[in-house]
Amino acid sequence: MITARFAGRLGAFSLDAALEIPAQGITGLFGPSGCGKTTLLRCLAGLLRLPGGYLRVGGEVWQDGRVFLPPYRRPLGVVFQDSRLFAHLSVRENLRFGLRRAGGGMMRITEDAVIGSLGLEKLLDRSPAGLSGGERQRVAIGRALLAQPRLLLLDEPLAALDRDSAHQILPKLRELSRLFSVPAIHVSHDLAEIERLADHLVLMRADGRVAATGELAALLTDPALPFAARQDAAVVLELRAGAYDEVYGLTVCGGENLALIVPGQPGPPGAPVRLRIRASDVSICKGQPQGSSILNTLPARILAAESLAGPHVNLVLGVGRVRLLSSITRKSFDALGLNVGDAVYAQIKAMALAAPD
Repeated sequence: MITARFAGRLGAFSLDAALEIPAQGITGLFGPSGCGKTTLLRCLAGLLRLPGGYLRVGGEVWQDGRVFLPPYRRPLGVVFQDSRLFAHLSVRENLRFGLRRAGGGMMRITEDAVIGSLGLEKLLDRSPAGLSGGERQRVAIGRALLAQPRLLLLDEPLAALDRDSAHQILPKLRELSRLFSVPAIHVSHDLAEIERLADHLVLMRADGRVAATGELAALLTDPALPFAARQDAAVVLELRAGAYDEVYGLTVCGGENLALIVPGQPGPPGAPVRLRIRASDVSICKGQPQGSSILNTLPARILAAESLAGPHVNLVLGVGRVRLLSSITRKSFDALGLNVGDAVYAQIKAMALAAPD
């Protein structure tokens, strides 16, 4: 686990954040602008020292009342909004600076593996000045990984990129975290970005405190948190690809005693598939539907109902061990005579299921 506690006043702002997260996968650090996300990340990196701060990564204490490892002694990699590459060095030399920072010893993350994974082969002899924004960030990520980090800190690394460049890098971050077994903390104010990337979530409040921590899927559907009541509410499921039906161009993806039919071929059999299911794409039937064109029909139970401003009601549905969200009109809710605890059927169009936008 990664355990951290930091509290202190910085000008008019007070940070009082305590968290415990798994030392694996990607944790999204999410909250409104000015809530202290970057300040907390700077504390984790050792760039900001608050009295009484505490940080333990795995079995090693990096900071407490007696110990404070300065940034250069913390085995971590940091990627900022701007790539901060060395302008006088080539791409290859920038990458090797990460190796130099690792200080020798056994290199579990090799230069060749990073170059191949990030597609940097054709950029190695170029200057950072001649790279696009997306290319510079890929190099910055590679340099951070070659430092052999035990923790990767990502401070809104996609915020300055165009949509296409950001969408190319996002899946790379997930692949790299898994490939090299490096846990990462990713700061963002963009929930859609968190939904595409994170396994776990830390939600911060505007007053600099942590409102909730946990698995992303659980927090997105928690009625006590703001996510399930959003107009654009959605859930994210991690499933595995099954066999591809070449006749109809469909794949069955399964996991957690759940099977969903999705369009196309998201991956070879057994490959992980991440699906974002919008509440607006989930309809409700009181009885089992007959003769429907909708391919995904799941028995469910209404766990919570939240009336939104305007004509909508958002429902939290239990489908076995999985939770889904459904957004329907209040008129439909009343016409069907729905109540919390009711057994219903959730319908999801196959064409609505795809990788997160």
